[in-house]
Amino acid sequence: MTRNKVAFWLTAALDALLINVAFVLAYLIRYQLELPTPVEEQFYVPFTPYIPFALLFTALCLLMFYIDGLYNTSRRHRVLSEMYRVTSGTATSIIAVMAVTFFTQPEAYSRVMMVLAAVLTSIFLGLSRLAQNAIIADRRRRGYGTERLLVLGAGEVGRAVMRTILASPSLGYRITGYLDDDPEKQGGLGRIPSLGSLDRLTGILKEQKVDTVIITLPWAHHRKIMQIVDWCEVAGVRVRVVPDVFQRRMQNVDFETLNGIPLISPGPEELSSSAWLLKRAVDVAIAVLTLPFFLIIYLLSAALIKLDTPGPVIYRQKRIGKDGQEFELLKFRTMVDGAERLAEQVAHLSKYKDDTLIKVPDDPRMTRVGRFLRRMSIDELPQLINVLRGEMSLVGPRPNIPAEVAQYDAWQRKRLNVLPGMTGLWQVSGRSDVPFDEMCLLDIFYIENWSLGLDIRILLQTIPHVLFGNGAY
Repeated sequence: MTRNKVAFWLTAALDALLINVAFVLAYLIRYQLELPTPVEEQFYVPFTPYIPFALLFTALCLLMFYIDGLYNTSRRHRVLSEMYRVTSGTATSIIAVMAVTFFTQPEAYSRVMMVLAAVLTSIFLGLSRLAQNAIIADRRRRGYGTERLLVLGAGEVGRAVMRTILASPSLGYRITGYLDDDPEKQGGLGRIPSLGSLDRLTGILKEQKVDTVIITLPWAHHRKIMQIVDWCEVAGVRVRVVPDVFQRRMQNVDFETLNGIPLISPGPEELSSSAWLLKRAVDVAIAVLTLPFFLIIYLLSAALIKLDTPGPVIYRQKRIGKDGQEFELLKFRTMVDGAERLAEQVAHLSKYKDDTLIKVPDDPRMTRVGRFLRRMSIDELPQLINVLRGEMSLVGPRPNIPAEVAQYDAWQRKRLNVLPGMTGLWQVSGRSDVPFDEMCLLDIFYIENWSLGLDIRILLQTIPHVLFGNGAY
């Protein structure tokens, strides 16, 4: 029996159990606790006459859930969508049971109990779905139960797919690599390897374990796409095609149907000014409220830096912000004075060779106090001043120095469309352990999918990363 079939039967069995538990509990609430109103003695009945209705209700619920695709484990549903489907299926089933009682006229029957059973069923199954999704998401983030994914095409659409997967590990995909015929795109994207040109697809499908192939090629290559679909079907690999109708606006596309005919239209290219005004207001409010609490940390850090090594307490560095504007970033000094002049001497120690950024674990230029400040991200706290100045945001892409920005590819410059941040998706995805290309993919995903809720989630996820010092050097 396949893993999907096992998951189907286990989920259906758990649903059946919870439905019957809800039905029994509804009986106890109605006849034992006598809620919401007392039950007259002549109307009191044991549970036995309700057993056929419980079985019918269970069967109808499972049937409705199956028809609505809730047991299709190959499809990924949003939590709210699942909750709606559960509630809708439960409501339809209880109405059908009540319709049966209208024709059969049973002696033992309580409409209040039936409605209560439906409400409890929706609650129990909803909580069950939440728990299951939380467990599955956690396992996927740890690398268990993931599907191996191969992306065909590394253009804007292909990168949109890859950054979405990198930013959402709970989706359950792990990118094994990508194929592209353009030699300039065959250098890899961070830790996502380039596996060569499209002609290598059949060989890769034989050599490697690939669960899903996602095609992101332009529609001008229609014949090639159809040929690739045939290759994947012969190899028994699931294949998906991403429409590239709006190559530059993949994240803001509206879908609707016209009597079953799918219609696609481009949504707004950028967030409204009111949305960014809200983001700015939240930045200022949090910065103003937290500055006084960090004052003691500021004073203590300054004293330790002064006692440890000679040099200034605050390190000032030119960085590139929104729209390519240069600004002076503030940090507590964590390296010896004049460390920038020694950068070339440690470049060969960088974790990722030929990367745009130099990231050196156990950097010899680091001071004793600086190592601790860097590990706990205390060195970043002066950037709250940059936030109040309007040069940075609490959440956004990491600001780079002019020399690093000069090395950007055209697609990477999109990260300059917003204010840089003190933290971001790159922070909660590994900090210094994330190569620059992956950082860009995560930053662009953030820009294209910004919401206040996303900012709050990133800020909350930053706390444990800072406390445990994950990827900080």
